[in-house]
Amino acid sequence: MAKITYIEYNGTEHVVEVANGLTVMEGARDNNIPGIEADCGGACACSTCHVYVDPAWAEKLPAKDDMEEDMLDFAYEPDAARSRLTCQLKVTDAFDGLVVQMPEKQI
Repeated sequence: MAKITYIEYNGTEHVVEVANGLTVMEGARDNNIPGIEADCGGACACSTCHVYVDPAWAEKLPAKDDMEEDMLDFAYEPDAARSRLTCQLKVTDAFDGLVVQMPEKQI
């Protein structure tokens, strides 16, 4: 289990525990955290679970695969170094302390 901090665009923070094996997106969905819409349900077929990973975590996470890279092209104001799709981040103990910030909007 990992404690993950989700920061809304307006600065509101939500710290929740997310079970190993779930995705960061599922952690947001299961805890009713606004700002992650996840329209495709986690199939990496949209970009509505886009977040900016805290800079301290950008290099600690698994690399993006080609499908995630392609979908991020459709995200709102993607950042090459920090943007991730939360449906592609499967939680492990190594994610404890992860901080993600939502963009102004999801498209």
